[in-house]
Amino acid sequence: MSSNPNNLTTSWGAPVGDNQNSMTAGSRGPSLLQDVHLLEKLAHFNRERIPERVVHAKGAGAHGYFEVTQDLSQYTKANFLSEVGKRTPMFIRFSTVAGESGSSDTVRDPRGFAVKFYTEEGNYDLVGNNTPVFFIRDAIKFPDFIHTQKRHPQTHLKNPNAVWDFWSLSPESLHQVTILMSDRGIPATLRHMHGFGSHTFKWVNAEGAVVWVKYHFKTEQGVKNLDVKLAAQLAAENPDYHTEDLFNAIAAGDFPAWKLYVQIMPEKDADTYRFDPFDVTKTWSQKDYPLIEVGRMVLDRNPENYFAEVEQATFSPGSFVPGIEASPDKMLQGRLFAYADAHRYRVGANHNSLPINQPKAEVRNYQRDGAMNHGTNGGGSVYYEPNSYGGPTESPAAKPVPFEVSGQADSVAYDHNDHYTQPGDLYRLLSEDERTRLVENIVGAMTPVDREDIKLRQIGHFYKADPEFGQRIAAGLGLAVPDSV
Repeated sequence: MSSNPNNLTTSWGAPVGDNQNSMTAGSRGPSLLQDVHLLEKLAHFNRERIPERVVHAKGAGAHGYFEVTQDLSQYTKANFLSEVGKRTPMFIRFSTVAGESGSSDTVRDPRGFAVKFYTEEGNYDLVGNNTPVFFIRDAIKFPDFIHTQKRHPQTHLKNPNAVWDFWSLSPESLHQVTILMSDRGIPATLRHMHGFGSHTFKWVNAEGAVVWVKYHFKTEQGVKNLDVKLAAQLAAENPDYHTEDLFNAIAAGDFPAWKLYVQIMPEKDADTYRFDPFDVTKTWSQKDYPLIEVGRMVLDRNPENYFAEVEQATFSPGSFVPGIEASPDKMLQGRLFAYADAHRYRVGANHNSLPINQPKAEVRNYQRDGAMNHGTNGGGSVYYEPNSYGGPTESPAAKPVPFEVSGQADSVAYDHNDHYTQPGDLYRLLSEDERTRLVENIVGAMTPVDREDIKLRQIGHFYKADPEFGQRIAAGLGLAVPDSV
């Protein structure tokens, strides 16, 4: 589709389905945040006249390829997934979330797992983590959450009071907090951890049929985690341990690999599933929706220049290709704007034209000017649309498949508020040794909190997930489970 010289494209090379009408909830609106083409046009225009990442500042990256091992074209028309054996070049960036660019690799933190597929229909970015869930489920809470993970504005020190105050007032965080404080909170290496798309996405096939999907990258190296004491030792002696390990493994020809699986949910199941399938703090049971193999990702080439490739790499969950679209996940909806806008600010309005981000598909649009525009800037060609000079136009076949929305325009929460069943199930799945380490890690992290009410509030959440869980943490902190639980 994108090979047609008359097709209008996004800056990541994907065809545009409609350049005359923005995406709205019904004919009268309001406009939808998931209209990433609209957001890109407006945000790029704002930057046409002439830092370190806010999150995920410390990272490592590598090149490789993705090879399809199972035909799932019955579910998606995405070209790079169209046939068994098809290979697509890709780049991945692993990262920690909260620390600065000079922080240690072996801290307890989620790991970013961002994959850029250079497909024939434009770049597809899958921007996830090494956990299947997240701390919050609405993007409006993201700046506040990240503020708690950063430094106190007066002392410039990490602030456990802020961390646990926020979590204790945001019970939806309990699932991710339990994972973070478990053994999985400190991976042994970047090669020895799984990756997840985390959000729910929409797949559309050639006939326009819709399914909901979740992505799971399973490491072929096996899952390995670091002992707390060893992690602290490495943080002091070799803070770049994970970066070094990944580079050395690839340089030695020990190419790390992951199998990609998806869970597929029929479109109508979203209305009846026992958890809201668009709530990123929840997982789907693999008994209900088993893992289906898609392909294999192999990392086989190190960057030639860290700054040019890893530091300037930009990823956005809004970089879709035909056959893959957004779901109503509220956290995802906010990220569709926030990530690309962060790159326009940090790297520049033309970040997608840098070699590491440049799509293999030809880019044809009417975006002009902006800082560091190192190409031809469109030359003397027509620079607006619609026009009668034969410039590129939209491809109706690339329009997202509509889905029904209803209700009043209002600020509302998800209907489902069971924040305790899944973390409780996770706790009960752990071995006794794993539970003991989990409790020790939580007690160690909460001990510096100097307000008892924050500790008691958080203990109450652990207790609601599993009474033993809460009781053990309370005992470790020298407190009792609140009577009000």
